[in-house]
Amino acid sequence: YQQRSKTWNVFREFVGTTLFLFTNPLMAMDAVHECVPDPLHVALAFGASIALTCVCLDGVHLNPAVTLALVVGLRVSPWQAVLYVGAQLLGAITACGLLFGMAPVSAKDKLGINELASGVNLYQAFSVETAVTFQLVLCVLAVTHPKSPFFSLAPAALGLSVTLGHLIAIGFTGCGMNPARSFGPAVLTLNLENHWVFWAGPCAGAILAWLMYDLLLYPRWTGLSDWIIEFRQVFLTSPSKQPTNPQSNTEI
Repeated sequence: YQQRSKTWNVFREFVGTTLFLFTNPLMAMDAVHECVPDPLHVALAFGASIALTCVCLDGVHLNPAVTLALVVGLRVSPWQAVLYVGAQLLGAITACGLLFGMAPVSAKDKLGINELASGVNLYQAFSVETAVTFQLVLCVLAVTHPKSPFFSLAPAALGLSVTLGHLIAIGFTGCGMNPARSFGPAVLTLNLENHWVFWAGPCAGAILAWLMYDLLLYPRWTGLSDWIIEFRQVFLTSPSKQPTNPQSNTEI
């Protein structure tokens, strides 16, 4: 039963990421086709999509950066996280593949790809991606905790967080905030220029959010040494000996 449950969770990551990304690039493609991007239009589309997906598929991550934060927070097994991220990336490719077949010829070379805006250097892009992912992951950790007063409103809060991130970052990088969201269009268009920014920035933001939440705002350990001890106890064992639900189950 536990094995079936783990397999089902991985499948839900694939379905959720496919659904989330399939409903978004359609909005972005219209903006590209008209050559007049509307940041509010795109931001609201992403925010509404993440909220609806979280309502339909409760407990999904949909974002490798979120999964990373839950791993370092000892909430998800590293072995399970590898499967989750793989499913997220496959879902992103699937969604963009479907959209690639539906897109007009003039939009196929873009397909919602994240790119640095003119005049934005790599350091600025990295900083922006780190900042917007930091606020998203911090929101995830805060509102999805079972004791949070906003637990029942988690999808709406996460939708607002994603919308805010896009309004801030879309003029700099197109707003990645989710490595899977950046990965799908990059693979389909074979455009990996500066692609590392859309992994490094969100991953850095996720780790900073974890440090802020679990070590400063609501300390679970007295220091990193205690975290290392618990990490060894929980995760540095064979997958078959790992607990099925280490620590709290804080997920989106």
